[in-house]
Amino acid sequence: MNMKTSISIRSGAQVFLSLALASGIGVALFVIRFVASHQLAYRNLVWNLFLAWLPLGFAFLADRFRASRRCFVVCAFLWLLFLPNSPYLVTDLVHLKPRPPVPLWFDILLVQSFVLTGLLLGFLSLYLMHRLVSRSFGWRNGWGFTLVMIGLTGFGIYLGRFERWNSWDVFTSPFALSSGIFNLLIHPRANKTAFVFTTLCASFLGLSYLALYALAALHRSDAPAASSNNPGAIVLASRD
Repeated sequence: MNMKTSISIRSGAQVFLSLALASGIGVALFVIRFVASHQLAYRNLVWNLFLAWLPLGFAFLADRFRASRRCFVVCAFLWLLFLPNSPYLVTDLVHLKPRPPVPLWFDILLVQSFVLTGLLLGFLSLYLMHRLVSRSFGWRNGWGFTLVMIGLTGFGIYLGRFERWNSWDVFTSPFALSSGIFNLLIHPRANKTAFVFTTLCASFLGLSYLALYALAALHRSDAPAASSNNPGAIVLASRD
């Protein structure tokens, strides 16, 4: 079975602009809240959103430099390292609580706008890497790769939310990070939360990705018709 992908340059630009607009809306809501309350509540969302964009950038670079094994490996490693930052925004829901004078419903919209954008950024970067691996090694390996990445992402979110590790700690505190992960793995009974959270989080991300992948498949099936109706469209197609 071959996996066919068809993505127009115009569609890619539209997706990027849509995500940039969604990010801008979230930041605008944060600014409005600050002007109204003179409080910097939820300022961590802006930084987390910036981190959520990084995996998408590394995924594009991995695809761009796939002909160079060294560059590809570096970009893919950085992509995996920062991938949990995108869906990590979901856990920022724990910060929601009444913070007068701003009504709670406004804060719900504010936080959810960042959460949704972070999820979409993460899923898009995962889709790009999924497509790249499938194109190079076949669709079975592509799905196997994707499932493993989703599992690692769930564990990465746990490390960030509960253990308070950051992606860059791989470089700044590699031994402490490795020791912490090792202790989690060899003492599963004492760290049930880690395994339960990772499983549930990975399940949520996996099912969400499957739903979005199905929508992308519908778009790909419509691409040939759209191309024939618009001869000027530039379409990049590949078949494995």
